[in-house]
Amino acid sequence: MDNLVEKLKDLGFNSYEAKVYLALLKKYPATGYELAQAANIPQSRAYDALKSLVNDNIVVPDDNKPQKYTPIPPKELTKRYKRKMTSTIDYLEKKLPQVKDNYNEPIHNISGYDSIIDKVKELINNTKNSIYLEIWEEDYKHIEKEIEAAYDRGVAIKIVAYGNIKTQFGTVYYHNWAVEIEETLGRLIFILSDNQEGLFGRVEEDVIWTQNSKITFILKEFIVHDMYLLDVGMNFPEQLKYFYGPGFKRLKEKILSKDSKYNIH
Repeated sequence: MDNLVEKLKDLGFNSYEAKVYLALLKKYPATGYELAQAANIPQSRAYDALKSLVNDNIVVPDDNKPQKYTPIPPKELTKRYKRKMTSTIDYLEKKLPQVKDNYNEPIHNISGYDSIIDKVKELINNTKNSIYLEIWEEDYKHIEKEIEAAYDRGVAIKIVAYGNIKTQFGTVYYHNWAVEIEETLGRLIFILSDNQEGLFGRVEEDVIWTQNSKITFILKEFIVHDMYLLDVGMNFPEQLKYFYGPGFKRLKEKILSKDSKYNIH
């Protein structure tokens, strides 16, 4: 019983109101005097509690003398407070970010391979509409079950695959220079969930996770442009080799420099 009193207090009841409501559930209709006896509280406190509960439409009085009271059913009480809490949370989610006009979602660092993979899994499991992903073969095997589950619930999945990733889930663009890129840049991961939440960085070191809309916008642009280039390269391999040389050599020299060790991503 004490636990029920405490839980009702969490909803906004005071201790007398909680005890009166619980006493009414045991026996109703009941007078104020009967409730004070059943709840083991002073009679004046019982009437104060009843007045408050009547005002909140949690207890209904009749027209008899002496007046008797009936509680609303527990299911109606919990349903009412559930609607109220949901409405309050929805309002706060909408309005709280507006308190500070220039509020931006923070950027978080995540370190450690297991922690990074766990966060990637969390992003995938929470995705409702779309996933854009760039990932190495050895890392993909750790999240394949989550990707399959997302695909099964209708999530659109697009992947840039570094290495020999075999998957039937979504559209896959295979990158031909995974070895060279890993040697110079490390093993990178990029994931965007529902265009709202992103993670990127070196899985061997640390990554950035954020819901910052400006960064997630750039992240999507980056992944999509990679997919554009890979699709063009797949359909026009000879033409690109003719214009830019093997591995985009002349394009790299044009944009970077002949001695640059940076590989075109």
